Amino acid sequence: MLYREAGQFKTSYAADQAIFPIQQDRIFVALILAVAFVGVPVLASWAGADYWLNTIMLPLMVYALAAIGLNILTGYAGQVSLGTGGFMAAGAFAAYKLATAFPGLNVVIVFLLAGLITAGVGVLFGFPSLRIKGFYLTVATLASQFFLIWLFNRIPWFTNYAPSGVISAPPRAVIWGIFVTGSEARPLAKYYFVLVIVTVLALAAKNLVRGRVGRAWMAIRDMDIAAEIIGIRPLQTKLLAFAISSFYCGVAGALWAHVYTSSVEALAFDIDTSFNVLFMIIIGGLGSILGSFLGAAFITLLPLFLENIPPKLGLEIPVNLVTNIQQIIFGSLIVFFLIAEPRGLARLWQIGKEKLRLWPFPH
Repeated sequence: MLYREAGQFKTSYAADQAIFPIQQDRIFVALILAVAFVGVPVLASWAGADYWLNTIMLPLMVYALAAIGLNILTGYAGQVSLGTGGFMAAGAFAAYKLATAFPGLNVVIVFLLAGLITAGVGVLFGFPSLRIKGFYLTVATLASQFFLIWLFNRIPWFTNYAPSGVISAPPRAVIWGIFVTGSEARPLAKYYFVLVIVTVLALAAKNLVRGRVGRAWMAIRDMDIAAEIIGIRPLQTKLLAFAISSFYCGVAGALWAHVYTSSVEALAFDIDTSFNVLFMIIIGGLGSILGSFLGAAFITLLPLFLENIPPKLGLEIPVNLVTNIQQIIFGSLIVFFLIAEPRGLARLWQIGKEKLRLWPFPH
């Protein structure tokens, strides 16, 4: 009775095609945004802002943004990729070179330009998708992962010839002297900066996949030959998916290096990062923007749960065993979701809402 659209009349096409056509959904999203913009900072001020914001919320949101990028490519366009970490590294180093070459450039513009540069890199590595697909495309994107990491490690120009190869993010203010990168940045400022970017880009992705471009991606994903017969051009469609996906991953990489860790190094974006983001969209749900957030939250919070809960229950678990348990849980859940519910946590959430719409009737 609480989740019904009865009595909610739509008098225009715009109202019928809204992202959240049911009022309860709009209220729920407004509550989530209120918690994110108000509740989390207030809670963090009580429980310790540095830990909550820096250790939990920042990596969760950055991972969610990277998962959205990969979900656009894999979940919506059907092009499996293992090069997410390399594209994130491209965004991180592009942002560093832009920030150091143009010190007066606003940090928002720096990150957007870094995303555009990464989009170009993604298009370059997306050309093999025109001839190969499936397992062979996965191997090709894996090659891009190793090549990009090797490139940033071997060519000192990317690190401004730093001897160690590890460089610190330069301090940059977003507006009115509010620093979001570097040692002068406060956790609350970094949190709001990342939150606004993730919210805007997530909304843009949601609208994109609901429109003509998203329908073309899904047609290519479901059957590329039939999509080409009805007039969809595989070349432009696949390359656009690689470009937009790489843009999101590039912005996520720039946020990770410059805002979260405050250091730019290629090894932070190794193959484990690519697998982690892939696990997020599998567990959260392929072809779902919501699933990207659910998967990122699960992957980010599970290690913290395994580290903090057992000691409170009187169980002493070695650190190396915690890591192994985490990998076992990830693998088991991936197998479970691929067999039982391939659309992940987002589908379970959708099923719950459908049950609520029919309650108390069984069907």
